[in-house]
Amino acid sequence: MTQAYKNWRLETDADQILWIYIDKQKTSVNVIDSDVMVEFAHIVDTLAQDTTHKGAVIVSAKKSGFIAGADITQFTKFKDIEESTQALIKGQEVFNRLESLKLPVVAMIEGFCLGGGLELALACHYRVAEESSKTRLGLPEVKLGIHPGWGGTVRLPRLIGALAGLNLILNGHTVGGKAAYKLGFVDAAPPRRQLIQAAKYYVLQKPPRHQASKIQALTNNKIARQMIGQFIRKKMSKKISPLHYPAPFQALDNWEQVGVEGEKAYQREAKSCGRLFFSETCQNLVRVFFLQERMKGLAKEIKFSPKHIHVIGAGTMGGDIAAWCGLRGLTVTLQDLDARFVAVAIKRAYALFKEKLKEPYLIQKAMDSLIPDIQGNGISKADIIIEAVVEDLAIKQSIFKMLESKAKPTAILATNTSSIPLDDMNTVLSHPERLVGIHFFNPVAKMQLVEVVKGNRTAADIVDKAISFVAKIDRLPLPVKSSPGFLVNRILMPYLLESVELLNEGVPATMIDKAMTNFGMPMGPITLSDTVGLDVCLSVANYLGKYFHTSIPSRLTELVTTKKLGKKTGEGFYKYDKRGKQIKPEQIATYDKPLDDISNRLVLRMLNEAFVCLREGVVADGDLLDAGMIFGTGFAPFRGGPIHYAKSQGIQELFEQFVKQQEAHGEKANILSWEETVV
Repeated sequence: MTQAYKNWRLETDADQILWIYIDKQKTSVNVIDSDVMVEFAHIVDTLAQDTTHKGAVIVSAKKSGFIAGADITQFTKFKDIEESTQALIKGQEVFNRLESLKLPVVAMIEGFCLGGGLELALACHYRVAEESSKTRLGLPEVKLGIHPGWGGTVRLPRLIGALAGLNLILNGHTVGGKAAYKLGFVDAAPPRRQLIQAAKYYVLQKPPRHQASKIQALTNNKIARQMIGQFIRKKMSKKISPLHYPAPFQALDNWEQVGVEGEKAYQREAKSCGRLFFSETCQNLVRVFFLQERMKGLAKEIKFSPKHIHVIGAGTMGGDIAAWCGLRGLTVTLQDLDARFVAVAIKRAYALFKEKLKEPYLIQKAMDSLIPDIQGNGISKADIIIEAVVEDLAIKQSIFKMLESKAKPTAILATNTSSIPLDDMNTVLSHPERLVGIHFFNPVAKMQLVEVVKGNRTAADIVDKAISFVAKIDRLPLPVKSSPGFLVNRILMPYLLESVELLNEGVPATMIDKAMTNFGMPMGPITLSDTVGLDVCLSVANYLGKYFHTSIPSRLTELVTTKKLGKKTGEGFYKYDKRGKQIKPEQIATYDKPLDDISNRLVLRMLNEAFVCLREGVVADGDLLDAGMIFGTGFAPFRGGPIHYAKSQGIQELFEQFVKQQEAHGEKANILSWEETVV
């Protein structure tokens, strides 16, 4: 075992255990590419002849985790299906040889163990994973438009039964060390201080390997597969379409047809996954992955480490921003004129901490970091102060004038405004360069995007620090120019208003929503409006209307006037029960025209605004615009974003459709060519 490897390091301890460290060269995170796999294949072949060691432990040499999965850049390098399939078959062969070794091999896992990393671990004889919430194990390949291809769809259901195994594979869920232990695909989940000892125990003692229980094993037999497969397929079809997301349906088909035993199962997995690499969905979801990586990379060179955040406004947004910052380890003071709002926000924060952190001591630590501050004592200590009060220019100006006099000279003054331009707000400041927009989206704990807004007077280093802060709290920063509505609301509002116009024309709300969920949006525009709050929609629409002369549908105004504000009041465009669940209309709506007519009209409205934003330089380029709409609104990820979608469908053709659509509605406004915008 003396050969030197570029990506692996081998060490023998006093107990004659071989420690196999993965340390992918020139990266901060371990990923598996062809070089890593070739070297690992050699290590496995050497282990097959090894007579000096009692066993081996595979472990990461990096602090950032075990293995993040396959190197996704290689997804784009396959020439054809044959090449991608062969790459998968070779990987399967290496892992099969690993599994068949007589020498016991343990995967010792800290941090993330995902995709191909978990497939490698599943091929080991034992797995021990650190118990903390930072440990995450899963097979998230479906989120990239493929399914596991190195044996994961075979080994996991075989190890823990079809129901638990398929749940992880088809949804791409990740679980912590303790949960993996309870499910059965981790043999032990000790605290960090006992992890090495646990790994050594499995090598030296060689206890019986984990196997599925009799009931779990039965779920993989042919008759059970047919029944379970039918049930799962029906359940999946309610959430996603096989046309949009073929990978989970293909993985289910493979399991249903050939099960988890024998060579056929592996062959079918490789062929299926090899084809999926070349699906439009995979191509677009890989594109989205790289867009996400680009946004994360915006903060890499920026050195800024804020410790104390002060949030003004303990409403839904302000309270949730404070909670998220506390969850990410920052000290947070939360201020509001009314102590009741702070109390409600703290209660909501506790629920979030409990859900995310699990461990009582971690929950208590997070709660201790979130400090109610009615008097505003935290203002003078904070590194960043975030204002999150009502969308009223005068109120915001009053707050920032006060903050400038009390805050540290180095403190960043930030607003969470969703639409008001910073250059309207900063006129009351002696140092307007200190004001930046840090615009979160609701719900804060789920929405990854945060718009970082630069006004004409905002200093470049302040913008950089805001971007760094957003990245540090595990959110995706999107730099945007300060203009009414910024990017996401600017594009979203015409889309929502157009959907209300369709209502006025007699199109049923359910059909409008169905058309857009069929297109791939996470929810329809009518449901979205009710969820956001019709008063909020009207407020933003009125504000943007001052700048863009947008007409407001009378239906929206009427509902707000009568206090029918959507889900929060129990009625808006739809009615809701006390739990906020939509009540189905008594009469089923009928609509005899193609739903594509609805989705085309709404998408074209969105696309036009997107191209206008590009033309005005609201964002730097079309890729960032696509990222903003995917992560800020849920724009169908498998379509790659609005601009990418327009390019794939033909920009000029879609533009001509939009012009005809506008003329049909009597709107002959100056519409500039979309193609000229992207040239």
